[in-house]
Amino acid sequence: MRAAPILLLTAWLAGCAAVAPAPDPREEALAAPPEAALGAALDLLSERGYVIRHADGDLGRAEAVLARWPGYRVRVEVTPAEGGSRVALSATWGGRALPADRLDPLLADLESRLGTVP
Repeated sequence: MRAAPILLLTAWLAGCAAVAPAPDPREEALAAPPEAALGAALDLLSERGYVIRHADGDLGRAEAVLARWPGYRVRVEVTPAEGGSRVALSATWGGRALPADRLDPLLADLESRLGTVP
C-alpha cells in the first residue's frame, strides 16, 4: 500500500522531466563563404533586437535570444557547401519548438543580403 503513492509520485515527476522535441531547422544554400554568412546572420539578428549569447566562427554556430516574454531563442548553424554555404536556422519560443516556416522572413532577409546559390 505504501508503494502506490511512491510509484505515482515517481511517474508524475518523470512526466515533468520530459524533454521537448528539438526544433526543426529551416535551411538555405547561400552564395557566400561560411564566415560571411554567419556574420550576416548575426548582424541581421542584432538589428532585429536579438542578443547574441554564443557565437563560434570556427564551428559555424551561434545562439541568439530575444529578451521579450515568452522568450525566443534562435540557433544558427553554417556549414560549407558547394558554391558557398548552407545556413540552418531553428528556434524555440517559451521552451517549445517554433514551426520552421516562421523562420522564413529571417532567411529571406539573409538571402537578400547574400544571394542564394542557383
